[in-house]
Parts: sequence; C-alpha cells; structure tokens
Amino acid sequence: MENKIAIIGIALEDKEAATAVNDLLHSFAGKIIARLGVPYRNASVNIITIVIDATADEINALTGKLGKIKGVAAKTMSLKLPGDAE
Repeated sequence: MENKIAIIGIALEDKEAATAVNDLLHSFAGKIIARLGVPYRNASVNIITIVIDATADEINALTGKLGKIKGVAAKTMSLKLPGDAE
C-alpha cells in the first residue's frame, strides 16, 4: 500500500488526555513529519496539528485511536500531491 501525506487536527478538551495522546503520537514518531501544539487558553482547549507520511491504514488507525481517548477529537485531511494518480 502506498504512503499518503495527511494532516491530522487534534483538539484536547481534557488536560488529563495529554499523556495518552503524547504516548500514542510517540508510537507513530517514525511516520510523523511535523507537529505543532497550540494551547488556546480562551477556549480551554489544546490544539495539535500533525503532518504524517504513512499508509491510509496507519493514518486511519492513528486517527481512530486518538478519537477513542476521552476528551479528544481528531479529524484527518489527506493531501493530493502533484504527481498523484487520479
């Protein structure tokens, strides 16, 4: 299966979830290209953006596992890169 580039947006509404999220992201460290974390204090939420280079199955597995953590929401956007087959 071919690798894809995807962006995963993660919102943590529960600070207690941070350890579980970080542990999970660490297990995918070899696939993660970039990570940006932003604490948005006005809304009491922490936002993490991940750029990942992985198979569709791996991307879906990570997003699904993130979504099962209490107080965490995750959404994925796949990128269409130049040269990708239609």
